[in-house]
Amino acid sequence: MRDRREVVHKKISRVTRTRVVAGSISWVSQKVTDYKLLVKFRLTLTVVFSALMAFFIASKEDVQLAAVVVLALGGFFVTGAANALNQVLEKDYDKLMKRTADRPLAAGRMTVSEAVLAAGLMAMVGIMLLALFNVWAAFFGMLSLVAYAFLYTPLKRYSPMAIPVGAVPGALPMLIGCVAAQGELTMLAFALFSIQFAWQFPHFWSIGWLGYDDYRIAGYKMLPERAGERDPNTGLYAAGYALILIPLGFSLPWLGVTGMTSAIFMAVLSLVYAALGWNLYRKQDRKAALKLMFGSLLYLPLILVAFYLDKAGAGF
Repeated sequence: MRDRREVVHKKISRVTRTRVVAGSISWVSQKVTDYKLLVKFRLTLTVVFSALMAFFIASKEDVQLAAVVVLALGGFFVTGAANALNQVLEKDYDKLMKRTADRPLAAGRMTVSEAVLAAGLMAMVGIMLLALFNVWAAFFGMLSLVAYAFLYTPLKRYSPMAIPVGAVPGALPMLIGCVAAQGELTMLAFALFSIQFAWQFPHFWSIGWLGYDDYRIAGYKMLPERAGERDPNTGLYAAGYALILIPLGFSLPWLGVTGMTSAIFMAVLSLVYAALGWNLYRKQDRKAALKLMFGSLLYLPLILVAFYLDKAGAGF
């Protein structure tokens, strides 16, 4: 009888341990998922990509792997901190929208204090890493964080002017990559900043068009409006900004950084980008907005890779 009780006890112990281990694994998995959501992992990776490509384009000598790693980590932590603070400030509004209701703060899986602590640590480490390059990289890293979290984020609820305001920190990654490579503010840094700045308007307007109803529920003003509805000229505005990108692309060969091949390639892509905006203006539907959004996602990496590949042809 005693042996039987011992066997039963051992079986119960094994089941308990299995459940504890499974619960621990599940908790860790959920926590990793929550932190990926907190820093907006995929978005942050695209920001890091643009900074690194600007760094490669601006570098006049062979790039050291250590420098690439430091810039990538610094950019990731600063961007992650800005995104975390954004969610802290918007947690009550995120609950109202389908696309953001499952974020860790909105869903109640993470406390505000935990998110703020994570943001503070990421900001400190990120700025310190950027400071290893020079003071300019650290300064613009801090500026992008503050502008995104404390200017763009609250302004979204008051005016569509949030988009041009947010486009400034949104364009700083390429400027940061450039000053990290060159150690000073140059015309190339301003040219790359201007390209990323103008690119964002069609990109964010397409997102604003697609999520218009959801944004209205939360009180966000992410799109030009007319009479309380989407401005029917939004696609036209997007096409205009896409056309502005054409002369900006030719500034790089004018500065002697790249050859004409990449500038012509960018001009062609800009015309396609503008055509997608014009298509939204004509059709005023979800399908046209989706095409503009996906076109914007392809546009920036394609032109940056083209600039980098064409850099050798310019003898830069």
